[in-house]
Amino acid sequence: MAGLGSDPWWKKTLYLTGGALLAAAAYLLHELLVISLGKTQNNLKYVGWKIHLEMATLSEFTGNHILHHGTWISCCVDLIYGYISRVESKVDRKQQEIDSKDAIILHQFARPNNGVPSLSPFCLKMETYLRMADLPYQNYFGGKLSAQGKMPWIEYNHEKVSGTEFIIDFLEEKLGVNLNKNLGPHERAISRAVTKMVEEHFYWTLAYCQWVDNLNETRKMLSLSGGGPFSNLLRWVVCHITKGIVKREMHGHGIGRFSEEEIYMLMEKDMRSLAGLLGDKKYIMGPKLSTLDATVFGHLAQAMWTLPGTRPERLIKGELINLAMYCERIRRKFWPEWHYDDDNTIYESEESCEDSKTHTPLLDFSSYSRTETFEDEGAENSFSRTPDTDFTGHSLFDSDVDLDDYTDHEQCK
Repeated sequence: MAGLGSDPWWKKTLYLTGGALLAAAAYLLHELLVISLGKTQNNLKYVGWKIHLEMATLSEFTGNHILHHGTWISCCVDLIYGYISRVESKVDRKQQEIDSKDAIILHQFARPNNGVPSLSPFCLKMETYLRMADLPYQNYFGGKLSAQGKMPWIEYNHEKVSGTEFIIDFLEEKLGVNLNKNLGPHERAISRAVTKMVEEHFYWTLAYCQWVDNLNETRKMLSLSGGGPFSNLLRWVVCHITKGIVKREMHGHGIGRFSEEEIYMLMEKDMRSLAGLLGDKKYIMGPKLSTLDATVFGHLAQAMWTLPGTRPERLIKGELINLAMYCERIRRKFWPEWHYDDDNTIYESEESCEDSKTHTPLLDFSSYSRTETFEDEGAENSFSRTPDTDFTGHSLFDSDVDLDDYTDHEQCK
């Protein structure tokens, strides 16, 4: 109080009240973010307790003038905590119903609002890998992070594994799947090198574009489960705090120390490297799928479908057309329920109108197996049929038209 000089008592109270309110609000928003990322409701309960304590301490210096405001804030915290508690109790009951015995449970972020499976390159990578390997799995969008603070993560026979590389190694060991069986030692080395370029370098340039430079568009796509009446607030908080986190982590990585133009220059070099490596091949390493394709698709799909009007979108749909066709090839082959309403896009952004693009919500299979899905849905319902596609839904102008598909189709007639 002595630091406030000779100001009258009411000004001192006003200063302290304003500071306390701002501190409490900031702390509350931080804890709401923690909850939205999957922490327990005990964090929010701690907020209320801490605010009660701080207000009681401040009231010793200012009398009861600040107590009214502190009580109001703590009441709001209690109301929010009560609502979150009810939501969490429902989630807990649902969690108890999940049994990972002989079943792959994939934990990942909630589906975004634009029809794309995920705004996370790693979540999209993991789910695409499971489909490529034809492994049945069940999605769980509870928002809870792994013990290591990672997303995605899986449960299988009550074992929990996080980190896409470790998950894939785990599934290969337990289930005997291997998408890289056709690769020799030299090709495996190239595949790992490209994987590290994509995940440890290209990823950060995408994160910058998503969460820093194109934040407003990303916020529109973001979907938060369990937010209820606080969804809009949580969405705003998540985006702006994530922006700060991304910038801080990019600075620690080193790439964030460069200017915006330099970051985009690095992104373009990575994309051109991928385009050169792909060339006119069907997949990155040749005519057969490999784990690398799940990795590359998970990242390029962000530039393709989640960054409207940005430099990476213009590049992939313009000059680097082979990357766009590659993404379409994988989307139509392994994501039959992912209907993008602009399938006949001419890959030049200047010729496409933003107002004409609409998005169909992504249908969700509670338990997915690529083989079973194709049998249940049928070719007519599984693929987006357009004038430039064949009977399987594959594009006629890419290299994904297999003679065997036509032979089998003719025999079934």
